[in-house]
Amino acid sequence: MELHQLEYFVAVAEEANFTRAAARMHVAQPGVSAQVRRLERELGQSLFDRSGRTVRLTDVGAAALPHARAALAAVEAVRETVSEHEGLVRGQVAMGMVTSAGPVALPEFLAGFAERYPGVEITLGEANSDVMIEALREGRLDVAVIGLADGVPAGLTTQVVLDEALVAVTGLRDEFSGRDGITLAELAGRALICLPKGTGLRGVLDHAFAAEGLHPRVTIEASDPNVLAKLAMRDLGVAMVPASLAEYYGAELHSLPLRPPLRGQLALAWRSGGPAGPAARALIGFARAELALDEP
Repeated sequence: MELHQLEYFVAVAEEANFTRAAARMHVAQPGVSAQVRRLERELGQSLFDRSGRTVRLTDVGAAALPHARAALAAVEAVRETVSEHEGLVRGQVAMGMVTSAGPVALPEFLAGFAERYPGVEITLGEANSDVMIEALREGRLDVAVIGLADGVPAGLTTQVVLDEALVAVTGLRDEFSGRDGITLAELAGRALICLPKGTGLRGVLDHAFAAEGLHPRVTIEASDPNVLAKLAMRDLGVAMVPASLAEYYGAELHSLPLRPPLRGQLALAWRSGGPAGPAARALIGFARAELALDEP
């Protein structure tokens, strides 16, 4: 049994077609077919049902596929480990970031990582925290900056990188504009402008309202906190935003601290079992150092 035979087997299984698998592997289609046939003869079993218009795995093929993938992953891990010990960390890593992570210096972080590890390619995407938590658990992301709503999500390890108060902001003509604070009970009857469900700050707010037996009346949702603030400026409701954003807009908005106070947290998160390869480990280690929470 040879490594390239397993690579061809996995490619055909995933593409459900010998021609597409050959194109993916950059080899001639007859070569793929011949090597898969050779593997089947060695195993004494058919891995694919070729009787229909599409190629399908047999029961034996379906049972063998996870083991073939694991074998290929193990070989890749050997290569990466050798490169790591040679000081040449290479590979690809996937990172996620919530849209509301504005205070995190992401461009500087990515530039610093690329300078230190030029052989590592990073893919970056944005999504709500709940989506990224599942992606981390399933291995589709290696690391992400997420909002924490109710403790550390199961199966993940986190490091808080930002911790700040959540405040209500209004336009300057709003009925609350002369006040120096607000309770959740007083906010319950107002039209609220919030981040969507699935985000960390929205989770903090929803949990706080539920703890007091209240139901917030959210009339507008937007994924960008800056949009929330600008909608409040137009007197379309009371926006719930991080305190740093309220400070940024200054006199353009009236800021109301919540009583009792609520805090939102952004955290670096990764699978508790650890990343699969050296490149992901390098990204996590670099992020833990560069995005560390500044202690007061």
